[in-house]
Amino acid sequence: MGLSEKGPIRLGLIGTGLAVEKLHWPALRRLADRYVVTAFADHSVAQGERFSSYSGVDMAGFTTDHHRLLARDDVDAVLISVPIPSLYEVAQDSLAAGKDVLCEKPAGTDEDQARAFLALEERYPQRTVLIGENYFYRDDIRHARALLDDGAIGKLHLMAWRRARRLVPWEGVFAGTPWRHRPQYRGGVHLDAGVHDIAQIRMLCGDAVRVHGAAQWANSTIEAPSDLTLNLVFACGAIGNYTATYSEIAVPKETEDLRLYGTEGVLVLSGPESERQVTLTRADGSTQTDVFRGIDNGYHAELCNFSDAVRHGEPVVGTVRQSVANMLIVLRALDSAEQDTVMALDDAPPGGGGVPLWRPRGGSGLFDGLPGERSTRTAISPVDRP
Repeated sequence: MGLSEKGPIRLGLIGTGLAVEKLHWPALRRLADRYVVTAFADHSVAQGERFSSYSGVDMAGFTTDHHRLLARDDVDAVLISVPIPSLYEVAQDSLAAGKDVLCEKPAGTDEDQARAFLALEERYPQRTVLIGENYFYRDDIRHARALLDDGAIGKLHLMAWRRARRLVPWEGVFAGTPWRHRPQYRGGVHLDAGVHDIAQIRMLCGDAVRVHGAAQWANSTIEAPSDLTLNLVFACGAIGNYTATYSEIAVPKETEDLRLYGTEGVLVLSGPESERQVTLTRADGSTQTDVFRGIDNGYHAELCNFSDAVRHGEPVVGTVRQSVANMLIVLRALDSAEQDTVMALDDAPPGGGGVPLWRPRGGSGLFDGLPGERSTRTAISPVDRP
């Protein structure tokens, strides 16, 4: 009997920390027709007990040794959510045990390990591997990408984006995780949180061919660069700038809009997670704003893509190659900052270029079967005169 005929995928969780509690479990519990958690592993018994308490999964399925979980016959696939320095090793163990793998990003601690991850995937072509880049699946980003594909702003010529956040060790939130403040991976927060932003940029602008970066170390609470700014040249001919600061001191709130300027319009992605907005301003000054409420940042769709790949052979969007392509932009920017030179991105992994636009399997639209509410409002504005 094939897996698709057996009911939900029997899923093992390796790591049950904040990412599972805040991000993955809320999506998993809405997908009971696709997944059932049969086992979970964590080095911390207390963390395992916490997961059991809020999920209802019996502690009989718990172990402190992920090898014991991988030896179970009632685990078809695993979700790996461990600290970045351990991702490769646990993924390697899981593939060797014959499990399909959904692994948190990024695909390694540096370029050498990223390329080792590529080689690892190639050794197990019969297995499904998805690197958890949820921004590839986020509704507002996919909607913006569809507009761009339809020519809504004409030819893209400029991208601009700036992020400003405070990053200090607050307990109980991602920023408080000790391994994030003393990272054993190059670039610290810019290879952790920053690859999400690069994923969004690549979704909307395509692949970059050159990068010039500059960095600052201005946060004494993290052992990594606090500031990174990139000037990018894209394969499509557009140029762009991305700047991120993770400050030790309080910073004023900023809109953090990503703006895309085209020959026939401007596209702006804005708003907090609770109300994402995509605003298209046309050449005549009229605007269309699509508002997304109650979306989950793409985790639901990511899990759908993984289950459809495992059950039905659907292609994975969040491949190892796509994750490595995201990483290389950050890593080349760090190289550029250290060497004070422009770096080429012509050695990206073969086949990694161009992020495909994910659509729900069997649906006719972008959002069929996904959570959240979407609404549209339009306005007519006078044309700006020079």
